[in-house]
Amino acid sequence: MTALSATARAVWVVGGPVGKRHVRKMLRQMASGKPVEVKPAMSTMKNLTRLVFTAQQFGYEYADIWQGGGPQGNGLVILIVPDPSPQSRARAAQNWAQYPNASDGGALPPLVPEAVELLKARITFDITAMYTNKQLILLSGFAAVPLAVPIGFALSAGTTAIVLAGTVWAALMALLPVGFAVNRHYRTKYAALLLAAGYTPMTDQNGRLRYVPPGGRLPR
Repeated sequence: MTALSATARAVWVVGGPVGKRHVRKMLRQMASGKPVEVKPAMSTMKNLTRLVFTAQQFGYEYADIWQGGGPQGNGLVILIVPDPSPQSRARAAQNWAQYPNASDGGALPPLVPEAVELLKARITFDITAMYTNKQLILLSGFAAVPLAVPIGFALSAGTTAIVLAGTVWAALMALLPVGFAVNRHYRTKYAALLLAAGYTPMTDQNGRLRYVPPGGRLPR
């Protein structure tokens, strides 16, 4: 997570499929000129990337993603921040002039499929690099407990239920190598796509590998 203070952020919670109502709410939050945290509850990566793409058309840029959203704190949080670059400011001024009612549910700039796909690749790569394997093992171990215990006690009782719960937990943990393989696959796939598009690998302040657009920088 970046070092921005919580009081300096505007928080926007997404409660379903991304539509004009969500875009309108986001754009109004962006009017403050402060970083905006997007906390999706039930939304697809496709909708989220389209949403962040729209934010980029009005002077903001994607900054980071981490876990901590949703009612139980296990959802994703996307951070978008003001983009101070001259190109971004010029684009925002042009789009606000061309789409003055965007924040009131009016027309929006058209999507550029190639740009949306690159944004999806960047966000997905950040998700795959969010935790180390050691951290994933610990997190998965804790997460498997509330899944294994009810199953064990649903099948039996007493000591037998505890044994069954332990067996279920071990079975769930045995699937971790598959998860690691899938994670590596997507990390490699999207890293290659970003490199081919001219994105530059950089290490952020937390030691994570990130990719920034050509001529860009890590958002602050």
